[in-house]
This record gives sequence, C-alpha cells and structure tokens, in this order.
Amino acid sequence: MNEVTKYTALGRRKESVARVWLSPGKGEITVNTRPYEKYFLRETDRIIVTQPLQITNNANKYDITANINGGGLTGQAGALRLGIARALVSAEPQFKDLLRKEGYMTRDPRAKERKKYGQKGARKRFQWTKR
Repeated sequence: MNEVTKYTALGRRKESVARVWLSPGKGEITVNTRPYEKYFLRETDRIIVTQPLQITNNANKYDITANINGGGLTGQAGALRLGIARALVSAEPQFKDLLRKEGYMTRDPRAKERKKYGQKGARKRFQWTKR
C-alpha cells in the first residue's frame, strides 16, 4: 500500500490551541478548512505562521492542515507557528537545533494576569476619593 506519512503536533499560545497535521505536498496551509491567507487577514500573522517553513526552506515541501480553537488571531498565529515547528522536527529531526536557536520551539509562557479582589482588574484600582 502507498501509505502517506502524516506528522501531528500541538501548539499553544495564550488561550489558543492549534492541532497541526503535516504531510508531504505542495506547500498549502489550511486553517479550519480555509486557506491561511483567508483566515489570517493581517500580514504580520501570516508571516508569523510561515516563519518555521521559511527558515528550514520547506515552504513548498509539506501541506499543513490545522484546527485552531480559542484566543484571538495573533495568539492563534503563535500557536500555529509552534505546532508547525514541532511537526517539522518530528518529520526531520535535524531541524531541531536551528528552530530552537530561532526560538520557534519554545512555548511563549506569557498569559493574562488574573483579576485581584478589591480591584477593578489585574492592576487597575477603583478610584480613590478623599471625602
């Protein structure tokens, strides 16, 4: 049988979770059944998504399918970038050092700070009145 190898990976950023499937192909990126150009309307988000593919010169070697849930578009782009980088490493382990050096293998730990009691938000206080 002609079994096509699929590599899966998970990427997270803020509240976003991206499940990524990497398979040999022509370089098409599909996000939630739509082309990624139609899903990520901002140019910066599209650049973020393709960074791991550009640095490893695999832009036209693999087809990528992704399901993304939660968060905003920039967080989703970051989650997809991490998922793509992890899938590339499972496909071709020699890229691990290069991707790690560029920072694409590290999950961004920054998240929303929780609201504190007795305050309006995480840092903002209620207005103080003297009298």
